[in-house]
Amino acid sequence: MSDRATTHLADPETAGPGPAPHPAQAFAGRTFDAILFDLDGTLIDSTASVERCWLRWAEEEQVHPDRLRGSHGMPAAEIVARLLPPERVAASAAKITHFEVTDTEGVVPRAGTLEALASLPAERVAIVTSCTRPLLDARAGAAGVIQPQVAVTIDDVERGKPDPAPFLLGARLLGFEPSRCLVVEDAPAGLTAARAAGCATLAVDGTHELRLLDADAAVPDLTHVRFVTGPDGVSVQEL
Repeated sequence: MSDRATTHLADPETAGPGPAPHPAQAFAGRTFDAILFDLDGTLIDSTASVERCWLRWAEEEQVHPDRLRGSHGMPAAEIVARLLPPERVAASAAKITHFEVTDTEGVVPRAGTLEALASLPAERVAIVTSCTRPLLDARAGAAGVIQPQVAVTIDDVERGKPDPAPFLLGARLLGFEPSRCLVVEDAPAGLTAARAAGCATLAVDGTHELRLLDADAAVPDLTHVRFVTGPDGVSVQEL
């Protein structure tokens, strides 16, 4: 199954803002103090696992799969809370968490991920994800992605994406102003959160076509950019 709009958690293919420019043009002459990466659909491809787990969950909870559309990038507990009565949310959220943590077959790094992370100094990079901490560990481990020193999960904030809290925390833990950070994301919820936090945004084609994503810049994947660190910060250049 495709990792774009045919994914049940992804948004339907509707008219978007149109393609954003390449970051080499959008951020020409600009540097950033830090790069904040989303995980699923950005650094890793977990589509097969996500599909299996959520379809299994939907079947067991008697939720029509179409009701999952538009949920990609949101915390699992928030998705469950939208679809089930309050008395069922806690147990059902624990169920989907168990499914996802124990099913990582087919989780792989996206093209350019390992090189991008290796190119950045530890003090200038973070992962900011809607995953729980155990799910982050499971998926990063399955994909062979070495986590940076700073990683923000849904366990660390009261409200997840599209709320800006996760990116605000990521910037604070690194010691930088959000306005000096670049967020790399693949989902509308994450890009909304990044903009609300005051960060610059770079969209990648992970679970949504780029024409559907509202970002300052866009690339198909991280093989199309390189991050170069200089005395003034990190610049984003064409590879």
